[in-house]
Amino acid sequence: MSFDLIVRNATFPDGRTGIDIGIREGKIVAVEPRLAAEAGREIDAAGHLVSPPFVDCHFHMDATLSLGLPRMNVSGTLLEGIALWGELKPILTFDAVVERALRYCDLAVSQGLLAVRTHVDICDDRLLAVEALLHVQRVVKPYLDLQLVAFPQDGYYRSPTAAENLERALDFGVDVVGGIPHFERTMEDGAMSVTALCEIAERRGLPVDMHCDESDDPLSRHIETLAYETNRLGLQGRVTGSHLTSMHSMDNYYVSKLLPLIAESEVHAVPNPLINIMLQGRHDTYPKRRGMTRVKEMRDYGINIAFGQDCTMDPWYSLGGADMLDVAHMGLHVGQLSSREAMRFCFEAVTTNPAKVMELEDYGLDVGCNGDLVILQAKDAIEAIRTRATRLFVVRRGKVISETPAKVSRLSLDGRPESVDPAAYAPVAEG
Repeated sequence: MSFDLIVRNATFPDGRTGIDIGIREGKIVAVEPRLAAEAGREIDAAGHLVSPPFVDCHFHMDATLSLGLPRMNVSGTLLEGIALWGELKPILTFDAVVERALRYCDLAVSQGLLAVRTHVDICDDRLLAVEALLHVQRVVKPYLDLQLVAFPQDGYYRSPTAAENLERALDFGVDVVGGIPHFERTMEDGAMSVTALCEIAERRGLPVDMHCDESDDPLSRHIETLAYETNRLGLQGRVTGSHLTSMHSMDNYYVSKLLPLIAESEVHAVPNPLINIMLQGRHDTYPKRRGMTRVKEMRDYGINIAFGQDCTMDPWYSLGGADMLDVAHMGLHVGQLSSREAMRFCFEAVTTNPAKVMELEDYGLDVGCNGDLVILQAKDAIEAIRTRATRLFVVRRGKVISETPAKVSRLSLDGRPESVDPAAYAPVAEG
């Protein structure tokens, strides 16, 4: 038996070691120790962690890498970012949006990030960003799964042409129905927008992904309406509530009612640790809220939680780098997810959990899955997060599409080792 690629001596995220992975015609066809076969190319993972690709199920690719255009966000706040994006939209060009998006996708591939769900603003009547990202979606299809969300950034009801533009964007082939109910003029309009948008999704057979309650206001409770409409319309498993930051301010009794409703409706939850911790709590002195939704409590109810990156070098966030391990690292800290099991969950929150949100087909490391994987310079998932491990190899459909040399520092210290490999450092037991 021959293969296109064999990865030998891999460590899996579930703890299995010494595993070989055989890939042929773009699919994983063998997963077993000491695979007796040949391949066009073999890679010795040398006991390093092999993972399915990273997945970012909440991003804004139409704005990425636009930092400083047409000016900087001086306050660093969410509302100034929205206002700044409103200044930038009229001067966007098709070529500029495409060029920045493709540059970002190059960066994503180098970081083992091979699936992205991006919200695209449909409140520009030209739908320029929609057309640009549909073009990018076609270009990157061989190496990156890109889903587009029709996102009424200025409000479905608040923006006079948003309803018409959203339908046009979906007709063009945008994949997911989006919304932003907390940005409508009134709570009532916000709730009505949730109903209207879910009904559009049900009619068209599409998923839903809403910016929901991205606020410090404990009375911003549109997630309740989203869960209700999901059940009413039979959309279970196809709906995502992104951000959900108001939940960090809600009354505990109300949350005790809300979480079972979310679990019953099978709504996915997508906090965005880097952005949430940066933008929320801006009106607080001390104590200061930090913006993350109730991850621990949601996990107790079996709600699927994925971490998103949201932004990279744009009007809202001047940092970022397509590194989902950076996202997991921040989520771990701000969520106080410090047990070993919870740390491993943080790795799942940027791999398998967002793959469920995006309903990616044949994702994983089992026989029959796509031949997509990442070899990391780490021995396990926790070490990968701790060190933000180097992506040694990135594989798409059995083809290596990115390689990065291992990070090794050379030392010149009397009596000490000649080199330092961050993946080789573990606690030293006494005695």
